[in-house]
Amino acid sequence: MDRWLFGVTLTLCLVGAVMVYSASAVTAGEQYGQSAHFLLRQLLWLVLGLAGMLAIMRLDYHRLREPAVVFSAVCIVLLLLVGVFFLDKSHATHRWIRLGGFNLQPSELAKLAVILYLAWFFGQKRRRAAALEFRKEDLLQTLAPAAAPLLLFFVLILLEPDLGTSVEIVIIAFAVLFVAGLSPKWIAVGAAGGLPVLYLLIARVGYRHDRILGFLNPEADPQGKGFQLLQSLIAVGSGGFTGVGFMESKQKLFYLPEAHTDFIFAVICEELGLFGALLTIALYLGILFVAWQVIRKQRDSFGRLLAFGIACMVGFQALINIAVATVSVPTKGLSLPLISAGGSGLVI
Repeated sequence: MDRWLFGVTLTLCLVGAVMVYSASAVTAGEQYGQSAHFLLRQLLWLVLGLAGMLAIMRLDYHRLREPAVVFSAVCIVLLLLVGVFFLDKSHATHRWIRLGGFNLQPSELAKLAVILYLAWFFGQKRRRAAALEFRKEDLLQTLAPAAAPLLLFFVLILLEPDLGTSVEIVIIAFAVLFVAGLSPKWIAVGAAGGLPVLYLLIARVGYRHDRILGFLNPEADPQGKGFQLLQSLIAVGSGGFTGVGFMESKQKLFYLPEAHTDFIFAVICEELGLFGALLTIALYLGILFVAWQVIRKQRDSFGRLLAFGIACMVGFQALINIAVATVSVPTKGLSLPLISAGGSGLVI
């Protein structure tokens, strides 16, 4: 066991549980009559996630590259992604499978499934990936089979609709492909083909277009398009260097939407100030630093690609969430890994 990786991960989880309680206590008391409602759920998911982590730590990761494991994971996730469309909508989307009092978000599993599949695929054909050229044979025999599950997941998650997670999966896949040795030319071609599609998905969909306009000029519509962004900026700016104090946030009192999930970093900034924000970022950088040491030590390509993909999954999602909370990018509903309230993301 890498004690630094274990310690940093556990610290982020505990910080998350504390901040979830702080950010949600008033809201939970108003909605459920119990201020610790979201905290208790977070602790339960945390226990399940830690139990799963301890179990997987005892597993030889080489067993994960067996075709039976890889294709079973892809098929199960595919079935779950299709199954959500046969269930009732939640928040006008088909993103969750409800199991009693718990919610499962298949798109969180899809991230790991894509990483596992690409690590297995190019772990077997690393030299082939580095030697790919713009030929019909390479396209049909290598790139098409590699991209097939990725495209299926992308389309299904996009239809939920969840553009942010689908784009996140594509970016993680591109990163894994680059490390696998795929020529930057292929990646550039894929990106060039995807940008017009991304533009249409944003420009032709009303609420996404409104988010861009709200980001560019939030003051123009402070009660509408720019509301979340302005409230987040108020929270971040109010914290100063040392913060207003734990549990003392004002923005979480029904001003800042999704304070315990998507915008929990803004609450951290308000209550713990610049010091708390930098400490949180340092913990994520600690995970990435230790992950890089793990990647460097891996002698087999499967382990290297698997570790790199998981590190990208955590790092990219944390980066986007923090960027949204500080209004550096348009609003997107991605949680802060290991900290935000939510079962599926925390367990994964």
